[in-house]
Amino acid sequence: MTSYKELGLVNTRAMFAKAIKGGYAIPAFNFNTLEQMQAIVQASVETKSPVIMQVSKGARNYANGTILRYMAQGAVEYAKELGCEHPQIVLHLDHGDTFELCKDCIDHGFSSVMIDGSSLPYEENIALTKKVVEYAHAHDVPVEAELGVLAGVEDEVSAAESHYTKPEEVIDFSTRSGCDSLAISIGTSHGAYKFTPEQCTRDPKTGRLVPPPLAFDILHEIEKKLPGFPIVLHGASSVPQEEVDTINKYGGKLPDAVGIPEDQLREASKSAVCKINIDSDSRLAMTAASTLPSIPVTSTPASI
Repeated sequence: MTSYKELGLVNTRAMFAKAIKGGYAIPAFNFNTLEQMQAIVQASVETKSPVIMQVSKGARNYANGTILRYMAQGAVEYAKELGCEHPQIVLHLDHGDTFELCKDCIDHGFSSVMIDGSSLPYEENIALTKKVVEYAHAHDVPVEAELGVLAGVEDEVSAAESHYTKPEEVIDFSTRSGCDSLAISIGTSHGAYKFTPEQCTRDPKTGRLVPPPLAFDILHEIEKKLPGFPIVLHGASSVPQEEVDTINKYGGKLPDAVGIPEDQLREASKSAVCKINIDSDSRLAMTAASTLPSIPVTSTPASI
């Protein structure tokens, strides 16, 4: 077994407490490749910000748990090399679906895990979450749980329809499960298509879709019931239109792709939301960069 502390990682407890007090959220970036990890660390150091690097079940299977452990350790050392004396980097499991997976991640050096029992009946969700919490807390690893269902597709996580989190359930769920943070559903969704055209209006000047607002009334009600408790937003990519335009210009087909407006994410961050998950934006940026036409490099032979 490898403790995350041996790798130089930190957990999210102090990080979330500072975020709630300061009225901001920590970005949690999904990554699948070395290049993505490098970019995440570079941005974290440049902005002098803490960061959560997270992987899904599918991404972990792709990378291999052992290799991923050393990649995380490398990320910490890379941050130090770039000038950050005390890196605040978390390695987090996103959408873990079994106790066994969460346990294996903890045993391999993850400093935070999510157990997603949101598709299960309420009592089963509590029971599964509690089982993960008991093991994780014995190793000083915090646990994120989910209550409510997000629509959309991301890796192996998919749902046709969203179901908003019920504020009246959050106290009972968090108390009985013992979770450290709670992912809620207030209108975000996975993937680059977070809303259908029918759910949106169109800007008459640009023709772009304007998404509906998030359910801030539900968020504020949850915040009242769980004051100071860390809340997480999944499916919160903003889907930058300049990246979508680049992809479409060079042969991609992403008509009407739309995300969560950044001003709404900032508003959510001023409340109890202290972790915002971003996956699609990174994929869009990499895809857009790869579609740009290559620029030929010419060189002049040295004189003899």
